[in-house]
Amino acid sequence: MFSSNSSKMFFFFILFNSTLIAISSNSWLGCWIGLEINLLSFIPLISNSNNLLATEASLKYFLTQSIASINFLFTILLKMIMLKNFEMIFFLSIMINSSMLMKMGSAPFHFWFPNIVEGLNWLNNFILMTWQKITPMIILSYYFNKNFILFIIIMMNVIIGALGGLNQTSLRKLMAFSSINNLGWMMSAIMITENLWLFYLFFYSFMISIMFFSFFMLNMFYINQLFTNNLMPIIKINLMINFLSLGGLPPFIGFFPKWIIINFLILNQMYFLTFIMIMMSLIVLFFYIRIIYSIFMFNYLKIKWLKIFIKNNNFLLINILSFFSISSMIISTLFFF
Repeated sequence: MFSSNSSKMFFFFILFNSTLIAISSNSWLGCWIGLEINLLSFIPLISNSNNLLATEASLKYFLTQSIASINFLFTILLKMIMLKNFEMIFFLSIMINSSMLMKMGSAPFHFWFPNIVEGLNWLNNFILMTWQKITPMIILSYYFNKNFILFIIIMMNVIIGALGGLNQTSLRKLMAFSSINNLGWMMSAIMITENLWLFYLFFYSFMISIMFFSFFMLNMFYINQLFTNNLMPIIKINLMINFLSLGGLPPFIGFFPKWIIINFLILNQMYFLTFIMIMMSLIVLFFYIRIIYSIFMFNYLKIKWLKIFIKNNNFLLINILSFFSISSMIISTLFFF
């Protein structure tokens, strides 16, 4: 996955550290500096001179992140000037939150996200959908008062994430809309407590790491490749387990964090929000199950001779992780009760 050159590793190291700088900073300016370093270390990782799509994606990413950073910096300066004026607090919180939402690729600022995801490889997509969400989420939680606007944004995320994925043929775009949907869940988790958000992020990262690792090894980018290339039955079963787990279907591990979030939302009497989130999860499950159905049912005679195999050690790793996806739900349920 990694290139053998040291500059890639150097940028990975800076990317890792910049997040730590931003989330451990005492001032807004420190957060901004962390975000800027993060941006400038991620761009060399995603740009590839041999791939026009990757180059275009890195330019788009730079532009959107720069706009969000300018907005954030402007708000910080405004906050410093208007410190005595407490009527501005609500306006400032909306400004800061909107720039963080734009950095994450959250609705209603999500339009750049699927386009950029389409131009990246699986490893860069994994970083974009997991690690790059941490800093904006932490900064978002500083000003996360439970107001009506945030409920609307959470609902927009789960609805756009569910409906946007219905019409996609590209696996990367599908995972992008799935990420937008999961962002809604993460925001409702951080509204309750940061520990719950961390818990959800860990499980989400674990699930999509198996998915992306599988797609990377199978060299798959579009849905039709999953059924035109005759995969081994065990690979199909693994994909089925991981898709259903990501959709949040019990008894898979992906259901567990969603279950806890639903529990807390109901305890806090947010019934309408819970209803919308559960309904949209059903739509997400619908398009996952549609893919799984196609993988198992379609058989292409023209390319019967093309069998896709994976190297044994990598294949064993995916098998173990997929098994963990089933078994750990049962274990965690026992612990929960």
